[in-house]
Amino acid sequence: MFILKQLPLVLLLHMQLSRAFPVSSESPKGKDIKVVQRYLENFYQLPKDRFQLEKKKSSSMIVEKLKEMQQFFGLKVTGKPDEETLEMMEKPRCGVPDSGDFMLTQGHPKWKHTNLTYRISNYTPQLSKADVEKAIEKAFQAWSGATQLTFTKISQGEADIMIAFVQRDHGDNSPFDGPNGILAHAFQPGAGIGGDVHFDAEEIWTKTFRNYNLFLVAAHEFGHSLGLSHSSDPGALMYPNYAFSDPSTFVLPQDDINGIQAIYGPTNNRVQPTGPSTPSACDPRLTFDAITTLRGEIFFFKDKYFWRRHPQLQMVEQNFISLFWPSLPSGIQAAYEVVSRDLVFLFKGRQYWALNGYDIVQGYPKDISNFGFPRSVLAIDAAVSYMEKTYFFVKDQFWRYDNQKEYMDPGYPKSIASTFHGVENNIDAVFQKDGFFLFFSGPRYYAFNFNTRTVTRVDRSNRWLNCR
Repeated sequence: MFILKQLPLVLLLHMQLSRAFPVSSESPKGKDIKVVQRYLENFYQLPKDRFQLEKKKSSSMIVEKLKEMQQFFGLKVTGKPDEETLEMMEKPRCGVPDSGDFMLTQGHPKWKHTNLTYRISNYTPQLSKADVEKAIEKAFQAWSGATQLTFTKISQGEADIMIAFVQRDHGDNSPFDGPNGILAHAFQPGAGIGGDVHFDAEEIWTKTFRNYNLFLVAAHEFGHSLGLSHSSDPGALMYPNYAFSDPSTFVLPQDDINGIQAIYGPTNNRVQPTGPSTPSACDPRLTFDAITTLRGEIFFFKDKYFWRRHPQLQMVEQNFISLFWPSLPSGIQAAYEVVSRDLVFLFKGRQYWALNGYDIVQGYPKDISNFGFPRSVLAIDAAVSYMEKTYFFVKDQFWRYDNQKEYMDPGYPKSIASTFHGVENNIDAVFQKDGFFLFFSGPRYYAFNFNTRTVTRVDRSNRWLNCR
């Protein structure tokens, strides 16, 4: 997973980029030029040799390679190194290219036998030997559960998959770049170095959400060792960029199951494994887990993802929750913003967290009993704050909390039907905008005018994600 090499020809590339992007305000300078150069050379087959660059009309080639990269990551395809593209290029990732062959032999190599061996040549001092072995074993299990492959650890001799922690130039023509950037790389099935996995020894390896979780990176790299290339599905394990996911609840995504079974066939188990699929914004069946505003933006939560809608931007951006808040769980069930306090509250089960901007406030999570909920309330379905009151929706009832007095108003809970006429009882999410409560139930939303107490509009939920 996760090769950015120090390469020559910075001056030459600057000239080519200047020709490719004539608008001076958008032409990258200094560091940006190096980022673009390294990224396209390492991951999109931009020729490294200056004579190849000159011979192949390099200006148009750079534009095409940038477009190829933008297309892969689902960015706006401009052929220019805009801010969004440069931000993507800076993210920690796998060293295996996204484009072209990274194979040791022609065709699509795979292991001819299913009982594979592996050996850990050395260890990182940042984790105990037992923790490293546990992470590696669990990473192989992610793949063995979806195939007929088995993996056996050996302590000496040559294994099918040799695993090592190395740094900088380590003799395979793919040097590491130090902390962050490239985390690891692997070689596809074959003799010799085929199948081997190298982790950058200069990274900080952990078994938690901090820095880089060894299990997650190893599981990705073993996908390459088995013959898989990168996936453009941002929810797939084989997506090139690193994103944290809780190892204790990890399930191999469906995209990866489909890929590995296309190579090695299904398991012998009567019940075949299934995994989560990445939600699509324009899926007509799309539902949301929670929605909140945050400093003028709107965040739509779904599983381990959220969509971020900015009022001044046309594009709606999809992200992992863990990229912004690694310690938050997936599956947020309710959320709301208290604008006067510049706080956002997020709920799952009986726990809740507070955000100040994009930072989790210290001392959280806390129990919802702090709001006055009885033990019988096990989870909040939806929540919204308006005029210093917060409305909590639980099944077919709602509670009203006074933000200033910090306790529940008397006389609650009440039935949703008694106050919010025309709104479904099974509320998934809600947020407030311009005096309207926007209730989301299944794939539809209801615009409820809080002043007239009437529903003024019913439409598809994913209209909010610019789907027509």
